[in-house]
Amino acid sequence: MTKIGVIADTHGLLRDEVIELLKECQVILHAGDINKPEIIETLKKIAPLYVVRGNNDKGEWAEALPKFIEERLYGYVFYMTHQKKDVPNPIPNVDFIITGHSHKYAEEDEKSPVWLNPGSCGKRRFGLEISMAILEVTDAGIKVVKKQLVPPSNA
Repeated sequence: MTKIGVIADTHGLLRDEVIELLKECQVILHAGDINKPEIIETLKKIAPLYVVRGNNDKGEWAEALPKFIEERLYGYVFYMTHQKKDVPNPIPNVDFIITGHSHKYAEEDEKSPVWLNPGSCGKRRFGLEISMAILEVTDAGIKVVKKQLVPPSNA
């Protein structure tokens, strides 16, 4: 089995439990709002990294980051951008659309493409849970596994 770690909205904080989960992954996707270039460097030491710029990623280091990527990984085409509103419509020949920004975990897989927002795994905002996702790739397909690291503050 191959694992793809999907994270977003770290906002300058790379939690130890996120690092531990990502160490099991062969690839990492970060859907933006990184806020510190050091996070990118740390993630690159764990596994190959695909990252897009979020609305809070400012400065010279962030200008070099793409606003979106479209990449084939393990036989599946992934499109990733920070904000859902920036996904082109229609978007042909894509299996997964990865976004961030809202800090809310969302998974829509009733039809193709699968839409996934892993939530925020950095600083807690709006009392929301801290979450990420792991995509488990097998010969049978891809299974999305939600990882809740910290429950919502009203739970």
